[in-house]
Amino acid sequence: MLDNKLLKFKLEEVKKKLLRRNFFLDSEKIISLEKERKKIQLKTENLQAKRNLLSKLIGNSKVLKQDTTLLYSKSITLQKKLNNFKKKLAEIKQKIKKIFLEFPNIPDDSIPNGENENNNKKILNWGEIPKFKFLVKDHIKLGKERNGFDWNAAALISGSRFSIMKGNIAKLHRALGQFMIDLHTEKHGYLETYVPYLVNRHCLYGTGQLPKFSKDLFHIEKKTDQKHSKYILIPTAEVPLTNIVQNKILEEHELPIKLVAKTPCFRLESASYGKDVKGLIRLHQFEKVELVQIVKPETSMHMLEQLTLNAEKVLKLLELPYQKKILCCGDLSFSASKTYDLEVWFPAQNTYREVSSCSNMLDFQSRRMRSRYRNSNKKIFFLHTLNGSGLAIGRTLAAILENNQLENGKILIPTVLQKRYMNGIKYI
Repeated sequence: MLDNKLLKFKLEEVKKKLLRRNFFLDSEKIISLEKERKKIQLKTENLQAKRNLLSKLIGNSKVLKQDTTLLYSKSITLQKKLNNFKKKLAEIKQKIKKIFLEFPNIPDDSIPNGENENNNKKILNWGEIPKFKFLVKDHIKLGKERNGFDWNAAALISGSRFSIMKGNIAKLHRALGQFMIDLHTEKHGYLETYVPYLVNRHCLYGTGQLPKFSKDLFHIEKKTDQKHSKYILIPTAEVPLTNIVQNKILEEHELPIKLVAKTPCFRLESASYGKDVKGLIRLHQFEKVELVQIVKPETSMHMLEQLTLNAEKVLKLLELPYQKKILCCGDLSFSASKTYDLEVWFPAQNTYREVSSCSNMLDFQSRRMRSRYRNSNKKIFFLHTLNGSGLAIGRTLAAILENNQLENGKILIPTVLQKRYMNGIKYI
């Protein structure tokens, strides 16, 4: 959620900045609603003052043993009027809050302008793209030849865009997740965290998935409640990890907080319209290692660089060629102010595919969650939150299968995984 002070005192500036990400802020509507709120609030406060004065008069009259019948009658009439205005005030505040919840985060001044992913700016290429002297196969075919995927059984059990893995491919998938967790905890200073996979709606409002992206989430419905679900399956571990600090005031010495979790992620992705739905690229259920940092405002941009480097280290150790991009305003996620995407090379498609997205949310999420910290001078400020994939496990697995295929039909296991994570297995 945006800072109310910005919307009150720098509304046109905010409007201009949000236009960079193709979002039109109706400033006239906000001004009109705010005027109406002030008018109702002033009337409510005046009525409350009169009600308090009347209560005091009634109390004094009782002490003096005077007749309070007329005062009680006025009090009842005044209370009804006050209740009516309190209801109006609550309604307009809720209306304003609902509108504010629809505002995306303000893009950082350092990111490029642009309408979509075509306008993202490449800032780094790492690794050498492999050259093959034979016909390259995609990860779907490579897995099928090794009886490593069973797409038909997955479809019979759950429908399309689910996977079943077997044998050494399943082992490699598991090994990748463990390798990523070990790297981030042992080398990068993150605290391994186990989190619930089912969360309440409040958590998703906090991180910004609700109300805008309700159609992309898996809702667990209650039979006794047709309007709202009790639980929602997490679309990413960012949701439970970040919400650990909801409604908390931390002490400065507790910061930064760096958390990592490996979880399944559940996404309907209703807007994908058949794009990239084959193989491991865009599933309804997939596993991901998520990095989350909770930091002081003045350090958050530096920590974004650090977090992104942590994710890049995974790709470097796996020796997978990748490129790094800074997203333009039009391609930012709803809650992000600045984002780097890491895209790994897929030779069968002759293109790069996103495997990690690392973002600084500034205080956008913390304002929604009421997450703050107290500095050494006892002043309280909103925290900054960051998150990133470190990495998406299925896509990383697919990239390994495609990049490491050999002419003799084998697939080379990355060296860093062979001994510790694959029990000495060098090839699949």
